[in-house]
Amino acid sequence: MELPPRPKLYDFHGVSMTNYFTDNWDNVQNFKARPDDILIATYPKAGVVELNKMSTSPRLIKTHLPVQFIPKSFWEQKCKIVYVARNAKDNAVSYFHFDRMNMAQPEPGDWNSFLQRFKEGKMVFGSWYDHVIGWWEKKQSHSKLLYLFFEDMVEDTGRELDRLCSFLEVSPSAEEKDNVRERVQFDNMKKNNMTNYSTDTVMDFKISPFMRKGKVGDWKNHFTVNQNEQFDEHYQKRMTETDLKFRTTI
Repeated sequence: MELPPRPKLYDFHGVSMTNYFTDNWDNVQNFKARPDDILIATYPKAGVVELNKMSTSPRLIKTHLPVQFIPKSFWEQKCKIVYVARNAKDNAVSYFHFDRMNMAQPEPGDWNSFLQRFKEGKMVFGSWYDHVIGWWEKKQSHSKLLYLFFEDMVEDTGRELDRLCSFLEVSPSAEEKDNVRERVQFDNMKKNNMTNYSTDTVMDFKISPFMRKGKVGDWKNHFTVNQNEQFDEHYQKRMTETDLKFRTTI
């Protein structure tokens, strides 16, 4: 089957998007949330698959939308929301490899040009900085928002699972927790057709797997010394007004 050309980025209410996510916009904004819905939000390639496997019923809804695009019904219904953030460097690397293999994403170009676009926020779903900071600030006024970090989940899955269960007000047995911890191990999810997207026809697994490494610190294998210095300088400027902190190693 011949695939359509890769989509082009365009500015959508101040956020870079593609038509795949905006053509049905009225229906998105008019979505009717239920009070017991659980919304799982992340910037792309920040750990949403892992968190989805850690969550439980009732209805789970996943999104990469920045906070300002979330349908108002989620706030009106006071839904529980879980946001997962990943450090910018690892997120950029993961996003690069995802765009290389996903024909439904814009053409990524080479690593250096991709990294420049990442810093400028010219990515599907917009700027990493705006995304993670926007949701962080929303947490201050929305009590039913749990903000998790990918690095913490990798470092101690059990601890973060306990935090999630407490937030969701569920009490799984020790055996159930052990089963979840086993299922969310990266190597297990990479082999699982329910999580590895191996049947998705728009993804070219000859280029890269959907689930590649799931590591903290893989950015060190991609950033040159010069790229790292320039990124750090840009990062400090963009993050100076927030108390949001990330770890790039564990």
